[in-house]
Amino acid sequence: MNRAQIVEQLPGLRRYARALTGNAWAADDLVQDTLERACRKWLLWRSGSDLRAWLFTLMHNLYLNQRRATVLVQALDAEALAAVADRHDGSRETALDLDRCLQRLPPEQRAVLLLVTLEDMAYADVARVLDVPVGTVMSRLSRARARMRELMEAAPTTTQPCGAGAPVALRRMK
Repeated sequence: MNRAQIVEQLPGLRRYARALTGNAWAADDLVQDTLERACRKWLLWRSGSDLRAWLFTLMHNLYLNQRRATVLVQALDAEALAAVADRHDGSRETALDLDRCLQRLPPEQRAVLLLVTLEDMAYADVARVLDVPVGTVMSRLSRARARMRELMEAAPTTTQPCGAGAPVALRRMK
């Protein structure tokens, strides 16, 4: 592992950290903590294995540890919202609704959705990062996409939180 390989991963790590934390400062701290842990544990990385997946695994585990210590609910910063808006129809209102709905997903579904859609990771890589079977990744992704559709359809065009005031009909699934 050399410096250039790690530098290549920084934009993806920053994007994922901002999407996870919802805050630019907390995201920068998470990236810094991830890089520090990678330096301390670099002997654990197997040469020839996927450095990107290893770094994302470190970051995800750090995030979960930090989240267990303190639960923070914050909105994505303007830079991350702009990135989300660019991936969709470019509408700022849609990006805000998307962020509100994304924050309402359970953390395990949100992590899978972000890694697959925002970071363009393969299911097998996501499974390694989250330390779950590939089938779990696929089911969480399916549930996350379905829930996001429901939330976005119910999302108001005002400044209310996603889906507020409009109950979402529950469907019975077998």
